[in-house]
Amino acid sequence: MPTGSEKPTALDLSAILEGLLEAGIKFILVGGLAAVVQGAPVTTMDVDIVHNRSSENISKLIAFLKSIDAIYRRPDDKVIGPNEGDISGKGHFLFTTRLGPLDVLAFIEQGRAYEDLLEHTVEIEFRGHIIRVLNLKALVELKKASRDPKDSQRLIVLEETLRQVNEEYGINQESKRSSAKNDDVDQ
Repeated sequence: MPTGSEKPTALDLSAILEGLLEAGIKFILVGGLAAVVQGAPVTTMDVDIVHNRSSENISKLIAFLKSIDAIYRRPDDKVIGPNEGDISGKGHFLFTTRLGPLDVLAFIEQGRAYEDLLEHTVEIEFRGHIIRVLNLKALVELKKASRDPKDSQRLIVLEETLRQVNEEYGINQESKRSSAKNDDVDQ
């Protein structure tokens, strides 16, 4: 088992995504990587997901987290692994794994959980799987409502990306289905 001071040897965000998908976990990709896979030129160093909180999905998620040596990110060296009691709650669970950081969220801003976000997702093909991704329009709305200076810096980039996507495809971004290149999520 890893100690609290060990860091992942390589950042492999695409392996995290592929592992979640292969484990049959229901989730929505949110955050910086959601923007990246939709073409936004931003940098991210973690995977953020909002998970379905059904007991079956949580069991799959716990098994996956254990398989990638997930431990809570903490300021001290105490090693605490994931458990079903925590993951079934309404919090934010920030993990260090052997593949890189993974943030497992019960909800995002304004208390929006998995079920609330489904209608605001696009489906993106990735390595033979389909990922549900929070669409650019919803990401822009979240950044507009945020008070975090980092979010206001990204807002301009996300708005321009949304404009370009709408212009290029000539359709509303919410109905767009695209194919993510494997290189787009490798960091």
